[in-house]
Amino acid sequence: MTEQARIFGEMNDRSREVFRRVVEGYLETGDPMGSRTLTRTLSEKVSAATIRNVMQDLEYLGLLNSPHVSAGRIPTQMGLRMFVDGLLEVDDLGREDQQKLDATLAGDAPTDVAGMLDRVGSALSGVTQGASLVLAPKHESPIKHIEFVSLAHDRALVVLVMADGHVENRLFTPPPGQTPSSMREAANFLNSLIEGKTLSELQTVIRAEITQRRQEIDTLSHALIESGMAIWAGDGDNQERLIVRGRANLLEGEQEEADLERIRSLFDDLERKRDIADFLELADQGDGVRIFIGSENKLFSLSGSSLVVSSYMNSDRKIVGAVGVIGPKRLNYGRIVPIVNYTAQLVGKMISDQG
Repeated sequence: MTEQARIFGEMNDRSREVFRRVVEGYLETGDPMGSRTLTRTLSEKVSAATIRNVMQDLEYLGLLNSPHVSAGRIPTQMGLRMFVDGLLEVDDLGREDQQKLDATLAGDAPTDVAGMLDRVGSALSGVTQGASLVLAPKHESPIKHIEFVSLAHDRALVVLVMADGHVENRLFTPPPGQTPSSMREAANFLNSLIEGKTLSELQTVIRAEITQRRQEIDTLSHALIESGMAIWAGDGDNQERLIVRGRANLLEGEQEEADLERIRSLFDDLERKRDIADFLELADQGDGVRIFIGSENKLFSLSGSSLVVSSYMNSDRKIVGAVGVIGPKRLNYGRIVPIVNYTAQLVGKMISDQG
């Protein structure tokens, strides 16, 4: 059970309704909600003192806080996340909003992808009164060169140079423990295999390499284990260990020593390829509809903004880009979510028709 689920389970019907009313009031007005205001909106008739006690309990749970002494309460980031995940009621897409978005496909709509995406971004911004975010389709041309650039310990950039001259830069979070040196090594290895392959084809090649190394390790280690000279320890691919018994006794057995050295080399190679596979997956991954609140998104953590984003697909049902809205944490999520979702479907249709 997650911490969020545990907290939600501890709340009774009254505390859930108070919590929901506080969040909804804050999202609508931006103001703290006081106990006297809540007494007029709750379905259950209770005193202001009772509501204050409930809000104190919710504050203790980390869901609410008070910006000023004796003021009302507003939701914390954790509170907003719990509301979005468990209590948010998503509206149907409004007819007027749909008509404005549909207009991007009508009349003199541009036929080039860049022009269409620019028009969609403007329409999305106009409908939501927020900043729009439109990520162009991922390029599926064969890759000519790949480069990883370390920006921080938890941030990196992959530069993809395509065979047709197109260049893409994508930000991603590298696997833990990676250094600029290991990223250069990964890029050098990939560039030795890259000719004529798309990013997805390159991923397939690396996965095949990992499988092959795993099979070689299994074959070589089997003989050592059968002879009683070694045992496996660990319960997973990332924790596996081959424990050698009486290593000194192997010095007279040249074949066993060679097999052991080969296994060590294969383990090193396997780990490098796993890291490279992680790099490729992170560079190519796409998420579905998601809501990032405040510091959940590193790009907007300082401004405290929220991001509602949805991926879109091409005619092959493959995720190729994303659209979203950036705004304050007190976004009208119930209205924004269906707008972003519909816009993503609209862009997907545009891209599929272009194909």
